[in-house]
Amino acid sequence: MEDDNPDEPVDAPDGTQLRPQSLVLAFFGNHVLDEGDLCVYSGSIIDVLARAGTGEQAVRSTLTRMVNRGLLLRQREGRKMFFGLTPQATRILRDGSRRIWRDGAVNEDWDGTWTLLGFSLPESWQRQRHDLRSQLSWSGFGALYSGLWVAPGRVDVHAIVSELGLAAHVKVFHAQADQATDIGLMIRESWDLESIAARYVAFDKRWTADQDAGSGSGSGSRDPVTARLRLVGEWLRIIRTDPRLPVQHLPPGWPARQAQETFRRVAEETAESADRMARELLETTPLRDA
Repeated sequence: MEDDNPDEPVDAPDGTQLRPQSLVLAFFGNHVLDEGDLCVYSGSIIDVLARAGTGEQAVRSTLTRMVNRGLLLRQREGRKMFFGLTPQATRILRDGSRRIWRDGAVNEDWDGTWTLLGFSLPESWQRQRHDLRSQLSWSGFGALYSGLWVAPGRVDVHAIVSELGLAAHVKVFHAQADQATDIGLMIRESWDLESIAARYVAFDKRWTADQDAGSGSGSGSRDPVTARLRLVGEWLRIIRTDPRLPVQHLPPGWPARQAQETFRRVAEETAESADRMARELLETTPLRDA
């Protein structure tokens, strides 16, 4: 399947979609992040992503865009072009790894603390407002009101607002809700719980059905590299839209727990074979000092 637009989602056989950049990040997170300072030959990246349904032109365009966005760096070796992670991309992937493997999708350790963030930006700052809201959503915040956002726990947003250049326009507080506050109602009003739950249910059904069908590798593929690429990409897409709300204030039978068990089971089953296949497929070279 050809996917010439790098910003267009890539369709999987089961109807799920992942953008090429998400697949590239999942690729580097799976096979490069923990291997030290390495660059990967562009042809290897193209070959692996082709298995996931991404066309060569889309991969090349995505790699170029990610270089321009400061997520990847280029390194030429003879006539071949290699790509490696920038410090920014490494931070993003480390954060994603922490969200996946350490924090998990179920918040059972909430201490009753909330982080409140208020902001007021000029009407003409539409891009800055969009960027701030996007970063807040990724950090687990929901909108109480248009300029007042809330997240469970103590969230350090200093890096976010500083990077966006908005520190002078933001006020942050850590507090506990008064006993008169209906926390369950506040959560339902500030976050779209139905959509969050539906994504977990769909993920669990999709990967459980694939296992029951006997492939054990996900998305209708017996290729462990492709399966793990899609597994991690899909899971990270889900959890990055999940604020990890305190489980005691969520509806009974919250589906994140079951979906997480399915994710970790498939991840464990594909880990060894995917790593072995990746070592055979990937051409790498050490990253030179800049």
